[in-house]
Amino acid sequence: MTFSVATWNINSVRLRFPQVKRFLARFSPDVLCLQETKCPDDKFPLNDFKKLGYEHIAIHGQKGYHGVAVIARHPFEDQTRNFFCGKNDARHVSVTFERKAKLDKPLTIHNFYVPAGGDIPDPSLNVKFEHKLRFLDELATCSVAQDAKKGTRAILVGDLNVAPREHDVWSHKQMLKVVSHTPVEVEKFEHARNAGRWIDVMRGFVPDDQKLYTWWSYRAADNWKQADRGRRLDHVWASSALEGAAQSMKVFKPSRGWQQPSDHVPVIAEFAL
Repeated sequence: MTFSVATWNINSVRLRFPQVKRFLARFSPDVLCLQETKCPDDKFPLNDFKKLGYEHIAIHGQKGYHGVAVIARHPFEDQTRNFFCGKNDARHVSVTFERKAKLDKPLTIHNFYVPAGGDIPDPSLNVKFEHKLRFLDELATCSVAQDAKKGTRAILVGDLNVAPREHDVWSHKQMLKVVSHTPVEVEKFEHARNAGRWIDVMRGFVPDDQKLYTWWSYRAADNWKQADRGRRLDHVWASSALEGAAQSMKVFKPSRGWQQPSDHVPVIAEFAL
Protein backbone atom coordinates (compact mmCIF):
# COMPACT_ATOMS: atom_id res chain seq x y z
CA MET A 1 0.00 0.00 0.00
CA THR A 2 0.99 3.64 -0.41
CA PHE A 3 1.32 5.69 2.76
CA SER A 4 1.82 9.47 2.71
CA VAL A 5 3.22 11.58 5.52
CA ALA A 6 3.25 15.38 5.65
CA THR A 7 5.13 17.60 8.09
CA TRP A 8 4.47 21.29 8.72
CA ASN A 9 5.53 23.81 11.35
CA ILE A 10 2.20 25.59 11.48
CA ASN A 11 3.10 28.30 14.03
CA SER A 12 -0.24 28.08 15.93
CA VAL A 13 -2.73 25.43 14.91
CA ARG A 14 -5.77 27.43 16.03
CA LEU A 15 -4.74 30.62 14.25
CA ARG A 16 -3.88 28.80 11.03
CA PHE A 17 -6.48 26.05 10.97
CA PRO A 18 -7.97 27.50 7.73
CA GLN A 19 -4.60 26.98 6.02
CA VAL A 20 -4.38 23.43 7.37
CA LYS A 21 -7.88 22.70 6.14
CA ARG A 22 -7.00 24.03 2.70
CA PHE A 23 -3.85 21.91 2.59
CA LEU A 24 -5.66 18.72 3.67
CA ALA A 25 -8.39 19.28 1.09
CA ARG A 26 -5.78 19.44 -1.65
CA PHE A 27 -3.40 16.64 -0.66
CA SER A 28 -5.21 14.34 1.83
CA PRO A 29 -2.07 12.77 3.33
CA ASP A 30 -2.53 9.69 5.48
CA VAL A 31 -0.69 11.47 8.30
CA LEU A 32 -0.06 15.13 9.02
CA CYS A 33 2.58 16.01 11.62
CA LEU A 34 2.40 19.55 12.97
CA GLN A 35 4.97 21.46 15.02
CA GLU A 36 4.66 24.66 17.03
CA THR A 37 0.98 24.02 17.62
CA LYS A 38 1.18 26.51 20.55
CA CYS A 39 -1.88 24.94 22.10
CA PRO A 40 -2.56 23.12 25.38
CA ASP A 41 -4.04 19.66 24.90
CA ASP A 42 -7.49 20.63 26.17
CA LYS A 43 -7.72 23.47 23.62
CA PHE A 44 -6.60 21.50 20.56
CA PRO A 45 -9.21 21.61 17.73
CA LEU A 46 -9.87 17.88 17.75
CA ASN A 47 -13.42 18.07 16.43
CA ASP A 48 -12.41 20.33 13.55
CA PHE A 49 -9.94 17.72 12.34
CA LYS A 50 -12.40 14.87 12.86
CA LYS A 51 -14.90 16.63 10.62
CA LEU A 52 -12.26 16.52 7.87
CA GLY A 53 -11.86 12.74 8.24
CA TYR A 54 -8.84 12.84 10.52
CA GLU A 55 -10.26 11.08 13.56
CA HIS A 56 -7.06 9.69 15.09
CA ILE A 57 -4.93 12.31 16.80
CA ALA A 58 -1.97 12.28 19.20
CA ILE A 59 -1.05 15.59 20.79
CA HIS A 60 1.68 16.86 23.06
CA GLY A 61 1.07 20.51 23.72
CA GLN A 62 1.44 23.36 26.14
CA LYS A 63 0.20 26.92 26.39
CA GLY A 64 1.71 29.44 24.03
CA TYR A 65 4.91 27.66 22.99
CA HIS A 66 6.17 24.61 21.10
CA GLY A 67 3.77 21.66 20.81
CA VAL A 68 3.52 18.77 18.35
CA ALA A 69 0.65 16.72 16.96
CA VAL A 70 0.15 13.70 14.73
CA ILE A 71 -3.15 13.76 12.85
CA ALA A 72 -4.11 10.59 10.98
CA ARG A 73 -6.85 9.16 8.79
CA HIS A 74 -6.08 5.67 10.11
CA PRO A 75 -6.18 4.32 13.68
CA PHE A 76 -2.87 3.73 15.42
CA GLU A 77 -1.98 1.09 17.99
CA ASP A 78 -0.33 3.38 20.54
CA GLN A 79 1.36 6.71 21.09
CA THR A 80 4.47 7.86 22.97
CA ARG A 81 5.94 11.10 24.24
CA ASN A 82 9.67 11.40 24.78
CA PHE A 83 11.32 14.11 26.86
CA PHE A 84 14.73 15.67 26.26
CA CYS A 85 17.22 17.67 28.31
CA GLY A 86 15.22 17.13 31.48
CA LYS A 87 12.40 19.33 30.19
CA ASN A 88 8.73 18.75 29.50
CA ASP A 89 8.44 21.28 26.71
CA ALA A 90 6.29 19.34 24.24
CA ARG A 91 8.84 18.60 21.51
CA HIS A 92 8.09 14.99 20.57
CA VAL A 93 5.19 12.66 19.98
CA SER A 94 5.07 9.38 18.07
CA VAL A 95 2.43 6.92 16.96
CA THR A 96 2.69 3.33 15.75
CA PHE A 97 0.45 1.93 13.02
CA GLU A 98 -0.09 -1.77 12.35
CA ARG A 99 -3.16 -4.01 12.06
CA LYS A 100 -5.74 -1.32 12.73
CA ALA A 101 -4.30 0.56 9.76
CA LYS A 102 -4.10 -2.65 7.70
CA LEU A 103 -0.30 -2.82 7.77
CA ASP A 104 1.48 -6.15 7.90
CA LYS A 105 4.32 -4.78 10.03
CA PRO A 106 4.50 -1.94 12.55
CA LEU A 107 5.37 1.55 11.35
CA THR A 108 6.25 4.29 13.81
CA ILE A 109 5.99 7.97 12.93
CA HIS A 110 8.10 10.30 15.09
CA ASN A 111 7.28 14.01 15.11
CA PHE A 112 9.95 16.38 16.48
CA TYR A 113 10.36 20.07 17.14
CA VAL A 114 14.04 20.71 17.84
CA PRO A 115 14.86 23.94 19.74
CA ALA A 116 15.57 26.88 17.45
CA GLY A 117 18.59 27.98 19.47
CA GLY A 118 18.20 31.75 19.66
CA ASP A 119 20.42 34.20 17.82
CA ILE A 120 23.91 33.86 19.31
CA PRO A 121 25.79 30.69 18.26
CA ASP A 122 27.78 30.42 21.48
CA PRO A 123 26.55 28.04 24.21
CA SER A 124 28.49 29.95 26.88
CA LEU A 125 26.58 33.14 26.05
CA ASN A 126 23.23 31.76 24.93
CA VAL A 127 21.33 29.18 27.00
CA LYS A 128 18.95 28.55 24.09
CA PHE A 129 21.82 27.52 21.85
CA GLU A 130 23.28 25.34 24.61
CA HIS A 131 19.87 23.66 24.95
CA LYS A 132 19.73 23.01 21.21
CA LEU A 133 23.16 21.36 21.17
CA ARG A 134 22.24 19.15 24.12
CA PHE A 135 18.99 18.20 22.42
CA LEU A 136 20.84 17.13 19.27
CA ASP A 137 23.26 15.09 21.40
CA GLU A 138 20.36 13.30 23.06
CA LEU A 139 18.68 12.72 19.70
CA ALA A 140 21.72 10.63 18.76
CA THR A 141 21.52 8.39 21.84
CA CYS A 142 17.80 8.18 22.64
CA SER A 143 15.56 5.15 22.13
CA VAL A 144 14.25 6.63 18.87
CA ALA A 145 17.69 6.35 17.30
CA GLN A 146 18.43 2.99 18.90
CA ASP A 147 15.21 1.44 17.62
CA ALA A 148 15.78 2.75 14.11
CA LYS A 149 19.32 1.38 14.12
CA LYS A 150 18.01 -2.04 15.21
CA GLY A 151 15.81 -2.24 12.13
CA THR A 152 12.36 -1.01 13.12
CA ARG A 153 10.27 0.61 10.40
CA ALA A 154 10.20 4.27 11.34
CA ILE A 155 9.79 7.69 9.78
CA LEU A 156 11.10 10.75 11.62
CA VAL A 157 9.79 14.14 10.55
CA GLY A 158 9.60 17.64 11.89
CA ASP A 159 11.09 21.04 12.24
CA LEU A 160 14.61 19.97 13.18
CA ASN A 161 15.86 23.57 12.96
CA VAL A 162 19.15 22.73 11.25
CA ALA A 163 19.95 23.30 7.58
CA PRO A 164 22.82 20.84 7.27
CA ARG A 165 24.00 21.02 3.67
CA GLU A 166 25.57 23.76 1.62
CA HIS A 167 22.52 24.20 -0.60
CA ASP A 168 20.06 23.96 2.27
CA VAL A 169 20.65 27.70 2.79
CA TRP A 170 20.63 30.64 0.42
CA SER A 171 24.31 31.44 1.09
CA HIS A 172 26.57 28.85 2.68
CA LYS A 173 29.37 31.37 3.24
CA GLN A 174 27.18 34.02 4.85
CA MET A 175 25.26 31.52 6.99
CA LEU A 176 28.21 29.75 8.61
CA LYS A 177 27.93 31.96 11.70
CA VAL A 178 24.13 32.03 11.77
CA VAL A 179 22.21 29.70 14.06
CA SER A 180 20.79 26.75 12.08
CA HIS A 181 23.82 26.36 9.78
CA THR A 182 26.85 26.64 12.06
CA PRO A 183 29.44 23.86 11.83
CA VAL A 184 28.80 22.65 15.38
CA GLU A 185 25.07 22.28 14.74
CA VAL A 186 25.62 20.53 11.43
CA GLU A 187 28.13 18.14 13.00
CA LYS A 188 25.75 17.17 15.82
CA PHE A 189 22.80 16.96 13.43
CA GLU A 190 24.60 14.57 11.09
CA HIS A 191 25.88 12.56 14.05
CA ALA A 192 22.29 12.11 15.21
CA ARG A 193 21.15 11.07 11.75
CA ASN A 194 24.00 8.61 11.31
CA ALA A 195 23.54 7.23 14.83
CA GLY A 196 20.08 6.03 13.86
CA ARG A 197 21.15 5.13 10.32
CA TRP A 198 18.43 7.48 9.13
CA ILE A 199 17.99 8.14 5.42
CA ASP A 200 17.56 11.76 4.32
CA VAL A 201 14.45 11.24 2.21
CA MET A 202 14.28 14.75 0.81
CA ARG A 203 17.80 14.74 -0.58
CA GLY A 204 17.03 11.37 -2.16
CA PHE A 205 14.84 13.31 -4.61
CA VAL A 206 16.73 16.62 -4.84
CA PRO A 207 20.49 16.38 -5.56
CA ASP A 208 22.93 18.01 -3.16
CA ASP A 209 23.93 20.65 -5.71
CA GLN A 210 20.37 22.01 -5.96
CA LYS A 211 18.78 24.50 -3.57
CA LEU A 212 16.14 23.06 -1.25
CA TYR A 213 14.26 25.25 1.25
CA THR A 214 11.25 24.85 3.56
CA TRP A 215 11.41 28.15 5.50
CA TRP A 216 11.45 31.83 4.57
CA SER A 217 11.71 34.50 7.26
CA TYR A 218 8.81 36.77 8.16
CA ARG A 219 11.35 39.61 8.02
CA ALA A 220 11.12 39.45 4.23
CA ALA A 221 7.32 39.53 4.20
CA ASP A 222 6.96 41.51 0.97
CA ASN A 223 9.70 39.98 -1.14
CA TRP A 224 10.35 36.52 0.32
CA LYS A 225 9.66 34.87 -3.03
CA GLN A 226 11.82 37.23 -5.07
CA ALA A 227 14.74 37.25 -2.62
CA ASP A 228 14.38 33.49 -1.99
CA ARG A 229 16.63 33.58 1.07
CA GLY A 230 15.39 30.30 2.44
CA ARG A 231 16.62 27.45 4.58
CA ARG A 232 15.76 23.75 4.80
CA LEU A 233 14.78 23.43 8.45
CA ASP A 234 12.09 20.76 8.01
CA HIS A 235 13.12 17.18 7.36
CA VAL A 236 11.89 13.69 6.55
CA TRP A 237 14.05 10.77 7.63
CA ALA A 238 13.36 7.06 7.11
CA SER A 239 14.96 4.19 8.98
CA SER A 240 17.18 1.79 7.08
CA ALA A 241 14.37 -0.78 7.20
CA LEU A 242 12.51 1.51 4.77
CA GLU A 243 15.38 1.93 2.33
CA GLY A 244 13.94 2.27 -1.16
CA ALA A 245 10.37 2.72 0.12
CA ALA A 246 10.11 6.47 -0.52
CA GLN A 247 8.27 7.00 -3.79
CA SER A 248 7.92 10.79 -3.98
CA MET A 249 8.59 14.00 -2.09
CA LYS A 250 7.10 17.47 -2.49
CA VAL A 251 7.82 20.81 -0.83
CA PHE A 252 4.60 22.82 -1.13
CA LYS A 253 6.03 26.31 -1.49
CA PRO A 254 2.75 28.06 -2.51
CA SER A 255 1.44 27.94 1.07
CA ARG A 256 4.08 30.52 2.06
CA GLY A 257 2.12 33.02 -0.02
CA TRP A 258 -1.27 32.30 1.55
CA GLN A 259 -2.99 34.80 3.82
CA GLN A 260 -1.48 34.81 7.35
CA PRO A 261 1.04 32.11 6.41
CA SER A 262 3.41 30.14 8.55
CA ASP A 263 7.03 30.91 7.79
CA HIS A 264 7.46 27.17 7.11
CA VAL A 265 5.84 25.22 4.27
CA PRO A 266 4.62 21.62 4.28
CA VAL A 267 6.71 18.71 3.06
CA ILE A 268 4.93 15.59 1.82
CA ALA A 269 6.56 12.19 1.30
CA GLU A 270 4.95 9.06 -0.06
CA PHE A 271 6.09 5.55 0.84
CA ALA A 272 5.34 2.11 -0.54
CA LEU A 273 4.76 -0.19 2.43
